Amino acid sequence: MIGVARDRAGAIASRARAGVMLALQAGLAAGLAWYVAHDLIGRTAPFFAPIAAVITLASSVGQRLRRTTELVVGVAAGIGIGDGIILLIGSGPVQIGLIVLLAVLLATAVGGGAPLIVQSASSAVLVATLTSTAEHPWTRFFDALVGGGVGLVVMTVLLPINPLTVVRRAADPALRAFTAGLHEAALGLAEGDPDVVQAALSRLRAAEGTFSAFRTAIEAARENVAFAPARWHARGALAQYVDGAPQLTYALRNVRVMIRRAQTALNDRERMPEVLPASVRHLGDAVDLLRQEWARGVEPAATRERALRAAAESGRAYEDGVGYSGGVVVAQIRTSVADLLRATGIEYAEATRQVRTAVGWKGRPHGGRGRGARSSRPNPAPPPPS
Repeated sequence: MIGVARDRAGAIASRARAGVMLALQAGLAAGLAWYVAHDLIGRTAPFFAPIAAVITLASSVGQRLRRTTELVVGVAAGIGIGDGIILLIGSGPVQIGLIVLLAVLLATAVGGGAPLIVQSASSAVLVATLTSTAEHPWTRFFDALVGGGVGLVVMTVLLPINPLTVVRRAADPALRAFTAGLHEAALGLAEGDPDVVQAALSRLRAAEGTFSAFRTAIEAARENVAFAPARWHARGALAQYVDGAPQLTYALRNVRVMIRRAQTALNDRERMPEVLPASVRHLGDAVDLLRQEWARGVEPAATRERALRAAAESGRAYEDGVGYSGGVVVAQIRTSVADLLRATGIEYAEATRQVRTAVGWKGRPHGGRGRGARSSRPNPAPPPPS
């Protein structure tokens, strides 16, 4: 119980640390937006300005420029519809319902996302319930424009988030889950237990969420580096993550195919050479080494060495003899190793060459087999990703 409580406390502290910068940005942007609109420009009650600033910062990371545009358009649509309805038929519960209905329909018709729809409807409600028709609609639109602009200035110039911190924080759980899934699959293969292999497959399917967060963080980092001069120095270190993330996604999919086929082999009681669990375990070690070397910002040499060792171990399976499913497992390990090498910055042709050399197939036909193979039939094409 103490360990569980400690883990929960650690998770809460981690989430709190992750939200500190966003909270600081939002607080600064809201106060600054009010100051600019009220004290510098002279607006009496520019409540749309701090609202727009906070919504801009709270928008999906990596899409703040588009979200800000949608925000301003949504405010304009909501204000226009709200003012129009009130001028024509007055105010009341029926009018509020009609205003929201029309605002949502308009935002949806122009292809807006959730922020545009929500902002359009909420702006219309605010206009219908809290604002005076004596004000000109364009002043409220101007407040939203000021707030959105202040939000962008805060996130890009005054208080930009460190993109490397964001990406590393997102990459860590994704790569740890990937590593854990491979190690669990290796354990299941070594013990000949298809249930353990199935648990590994379930773990890697669940890892899709962490990889999605990883990709989102990369998009946010790209945007931050592109528009925040204070973060331009991070471009080089960030390139490892940006260039490697797609290849890791391919590796994850190929590993899932491999594990499915390994489970089939165990269920069919197909012979599974001892080198295959070792190969899968080395592949998991390589993913973990990549996590560590990326975090340190160093050349991922240890990752490459361990990945090629996984390929070499898988090649020995042909000498020991493998069946149909075992051949697919070997093929998917080789493909996953190539994906991992590409994630470290190696070009496709070179990665393929290194894998073939490690397996011991240099100069052989692509479909060739090693000594002691039971069949001369080439490796079957892998099934589609799970």
